[in-house]
Amino acid sequence: MEDTNEIIINEQLRIPQSELQYRFSTSSGPGGQHANKASTRVTLLYDIANSPSLEEDMRRILLKRLVSHVDKDGVLQIHVQDSRSQFRNREIANGRFRELMAAALIKRKRRRPTRPSKAAIQKRLETKKKQSQRKQERRQKYD
Repeated sequence: MEDTNEIIINEQLRIPQSELQYRFSTSSGPGGQHANKASTRVTLLYDIANSPSLEEDMRRILLKRLVSHVDKDGVLQIHVQDSRSQFRNREIANGRFRELMAAALIKRKRRRPTRPSKAAIQKRLETKKKQSQRKQERRQKYD
């Protein structure tokens, strides 16, 4: 069972809740009186650049791979306004944070460049010739 004081990302990384900050604001869109007066939108903030939980290589990888979610100060921001409940939006934000961090830290396979075989090249060229021949045969011949 997961401890509520920390978020488990993977075997090597656990982030204490104390390193996460939450901001609450009113959600956009329809909802009438409830949406206008209740601060149900949640913004989760995590300072990747200054987190004591991260090793330097993890920090570098996260800042590189999550560049679209991180501001210029190195703070990861996740916005959630899916639910009308602030508590539920906070849970969703924690889940998205866990998934985003875990996906960014997965070691990527290095691509080995390959070339098509001579037979594959030959087959492709034969197919192109056949297609060209078909199209030429369809053309109207003017005398």
